[in-house]
Amino acid sequence: MSDGIQKSAGQKLQAALAKMTGNRFIGLLTGCGLTMIIQSSGATTVMLVSFVNAGLITLEHAVGVIFGANIGTTVTAWIVSLVGFNFKLETFAIPIFGLGYLLTIFKKIKKEGFGTAIMGFGLLFIGLGWLSATFKDASGAPDPAMIDFIKHIEGYGAYSIGIAVVVGVIFTAMIHSSSAMTAIVITISAVEPSFWPIGAAMVIGSTMGSTIDSIMAAWGGKPNAKRTALIHVMFNCSASVLALLFFRPFLQLIEFIIPCPSPEKLKIIVAYRVALLNTAFKVIATIIFIPFVNQIAELTHHIIKDKPEEESNIYKLEFNNEIAAKTPEACVFRAQKEITAFSENVVRMYDELQTGLANFNNTFIEQRHPLIKQIEDYCDQMEEQITAYLIKCQHLHLSDEAKDNVQLMLRLVGEMESMSDGCLSISIQIKKALERNVEFKKEDFSRLIPYFELGRQLLYFIHKNVSKIQRLTPEEYAFARDLEEQIDQERNELKRIAKSRLEAGADVRAELYYMDIIRQIEKIGDRCFDAAGDLRKEDTAI
Repeated sequence: MSDGIQKSAGQKLQAALAKMTGNRFIGLLTGCGLTMIIQSSGATTVMLVSFVNAGLITLEHAVGVIFGANIGTTVTAWIVSLVGFNFKLETFAIPIFGLGYLLTIFKKIKKEGFGTAIMGFGLLFIGLGWLSATFKDASGAPDPAMIDFIKHIEGYGAYSIGIAVVVGVIFTAMIHSSSAMTAIVITISAVEPSFWPIGAAMVIGSTMGSTIDSIMAAWGGKPNAKRTALIHVMFNCSASVLALLFFRPFLQLIEFIIPCPSPEKLKIIVAYRVALLNTAFKVIATIIFIPFVNQIAELTHHIIKDKPEEESNIYKLEFNNEIAAKTPEACVFRAQKEITAFSENVVRMYDELQTGLANFNNTFIEQRHPLIKQIEDYCDQMEEQITAYLIKCQHLHLSDEAKDNVQLMLRLVGEMESMSDGCLSISIQIKKALERNVEFKKEDFSRLIPYFELGRQLLYFIHKNVSKIQRLTPEEYAFARDLEEQIDQERNELKRIAKSRLEAGADVRAELYYMDIIRQIEKIGDRCFDAAGDLRKEDTAI
């Protein structure tokens, strides 16, 4: 159900998570709302770890989202308790599943993700029916084996609650879902209401066990990713400890809020009580800790130290299998962020060239050329690793939109690497010209700088749209085409002037350097226009 909702929503959910974290309260609402939609706090926190690792979200903003995700995940328990035991939805579960399956096989209507979500919804209630049957014998009475197991736990007296908590932690860590664990507890409690205290302890334990996903997602990540997972662990464990410290009074409070009008309704009432307990202690913990967001983030900095600064010219992009399995669309979102960084590097190289031409002296050899060469080497590393990353993304279970974006980014990576090569070629020509004391006439620069500026305009236009992976409208594509045509026209004019000067006896070496720079700028313009073609909407005329 969670996978289907994520797939049908495409990358919009990830974009919302990356943007709607302006302060602790917006982050709280974002985490709560997103988790209610995708029915998985694990998916939300894994996404969050991925985004913090990529630098899309600050650690301080992540704290509120974690709090909200823990509240949002309790909606599943309410669905189970309010719907699962009031109506015999198992009767309709198979037709619901069938409807979802039909939506997945008719590819033309493009509702595969929605169909998967409907199939998941049907399976949820089939599973509840199976669970209920598992905990009963042939006569419909509570299963003796289950009774013996719970009574065995109760037999440890004061330690029984602690043992139930440990069972909740271990079982939730094994199945990677506190929602599933809570559904099992609700089912057991509905079959045998007297086990409600043991079930409550298991639910509290499941909150701690649910942190396994964020821990695995942060494994091998940057320090901030590990801090995000640590905050998740700290909050969930603190909330659980608070609930256990006041366990008996807390259960009495829940029983007071939801009284039982008659013994016949006790089974349904206990299901409501488990759901309320699951929500209440997380809400209370959030109210307690939300004022201390910055202090919590600061504490994690003291616990997890920053690594010694790595060489800035070494690029690393690791593919996290845990994130890929839990929230595959987040991997595509991460790749988009790296594409943006790649584009920014190309723009930086071009700006360094333009500034170097405007100040044509030996400082270019000493400062700008080494920097441009270093950035180009970094871009080569980016191309290799981003391409490998995107190839792995192709094999993930993605929405149609995300699949298209992966293919688009693969093409854009190649275009941008060619642009970086072009910038380095220009830098090499300028360096050689300066080393050999080649002199360009003042009028040559007066013509070359506007030509360079045309290339910069087209490059910046592409950079702006690449940063958003934003498809070009017909008008935007026409704008890119006009700029590219202007660059071609200006190149022809500059080459004509240079050829005339050569025929008139001008310095051959100076004119060849000049013409090569012109040619490289035109090639960068061509690559920019090719990128515009990749970004073009399907209905845009060429």
